[in-house]
Amino acid sequence: MGYPRKLTRRFRAFDNFAISFTIINIISGIFSSFGFGMGAGGPRVLVFGWIGVSVMVLFVGASMAEIASAYPTSGALYFSAGKLAKRHKGAWSWYTGWLNFIGQVGGTAATDFAAATFIQSFVALQWPSYHPTAPQTVGITAVILLLQALANTYTVRLVAILNRISVWWLLIGLVVIVAALIAVPSDHQSAGFVTHFVNNTGFSDAVYAGMLGLLVTSWTFTGFDGSFHMSEETVQATVNAPRGIVRAVGFSALTGLVLMLALVYAIRDYAAEAAAEAPPVQILIDALGLSTAKLLLLVVIGAMLFCGLANMTSNTRQIFAFSRDGAMPGSRLWHSVSPRTRTPVKAVWLAAACALVLVVPGWWSHVAFTAVVSINVVGLFLAYGVPIFLRLRLGDDFRPGPWNLGRFGRPVAAVAVVWIVLSNILFMLPQASPITAESFNYAPIALVVVLVIATVWWFAAARRRFKGPVSYGSPDEVAAMDLI
Repeated sequence: MGYPRKLTRRFRAFDNFAISFTIINIISGIFSSFGFGMGAGGPRVLVFGWIGVSVMVLFVGASMAEIASAYPTSGALYFSAGKLAKRHKGAWSWYTGWLNFIGQVGGTAATDFAAATFIQSFVALQWPSYHPTAPQTVGITAVILLLQALANTYTVRLVAILNRISVWWLLIGLVVIVAALIAVPSDHQSAGFVTHFVNNTGFSDAVYAGMLGLLVTSWTFTGFDGSFHMSEETVQATVNAPRGIVRAVGFSALTGLVLMLALVYAIRDYAAEAAAEAPPVQILIDALGLSTAKLLLLVVIGAMLFCGLANMTSNTRQIFAFSRDGAMPGSRLWHSVSPRTRTPVKAVWLAAACALVLVVPGWWSHVAFTAVVSINVVGLFLAYGVPIFLRLRLGDDFRPGPWNLGRFGRPVAAVAVVWIVLSNILFMLPQASPITAESFNYAPIALVVVLVIATVWWFAAARRRFKGPVSYGSPDEVAAMDLI
């Protein structure tokens, strides 16, 4: 790929799968967004929407995996965009990289903020006199970011071990939650409840409400580019990185459906639980009792913390690669690697600091925080879509790696691009009526702000010095630089 090797290859196939599976994180994703789905379509959209969207995301993941096999670098999406573009390689790479960067930073901020919120919910259940406040949530989030940055600072091996633990935490936690929801309640909803439709969005159009409900699954399925970003630290990356992406998406789809069904059929008082501050937590309390619900809430919090850790790891590698090509202010600083730990330590702390900057507005305004982190999903999926679109446009000139889709590559890429366009339109539409300052969807504004800044920066300075991925020399010359 034209780069000297600075990062050590200690991620095996399971480790590479583990980081994307952890970032997708079905427990964190479903528990964070289940309440929105209860009002936007209800059980029908929560269950069947999960199935439909999972299939579409699998198309996106498979197409990304094919590209990852051809270009296994930490730069991932922005690197492949620069290589796949016929013209204006620097511009395609520039916009993809910045969309990916802001999306990943937003993902870390949103996940850790959600973890802080659920931690306070647990504390309030344990000690009813405790009353959570916005400043406390921001403070807890800052502590979480600090601990995750420290974990990412000390060797890839530690991160790999934590990601392995996270997989088993998610799987065992899933089994425990589902088993409890099946065995403990004396009664469940009838089989036909899965077709129950609810529209509490404020919009009269049921179809529109149901389409909004699809966002529950889309919100969950983000971050599987993590396997791509860890390519330079994965053994046999041309095969293991693409397999990690596809396996993470497929396994998350199956296990997530089981968890979704367990929660839906455990619902008792639909209206009351949907109106609760944390609907899935209220479902656990009503179905299992307070003591068991608190225990399972710890499982959910642990899943969110692991998710945030993996998010930061992926974000760090993207910063490292983007800086290596001179695309970020202070690039020389951010792509440096610690000679002791062989990790991009400075990039770790930049990722943590940027996430904290996005969290700080939550101190005085939840709306401001929502406006900032809403770019997470939109930024990521647009970054996913650019290299897939360029691969589709390249046609037969695309040179696949060892893991490829063969003659199905172009049809799969076409479906992936169509879905990314449709899902991003959904992400930017109003999600509640009446539209007020509190209910307004700030994703389009956040996206425009990011694109305007990137465009002004591009034409003012970057286009003269950034030409896309940089080659450091011939294969022999690069090999001589390895680990220097």
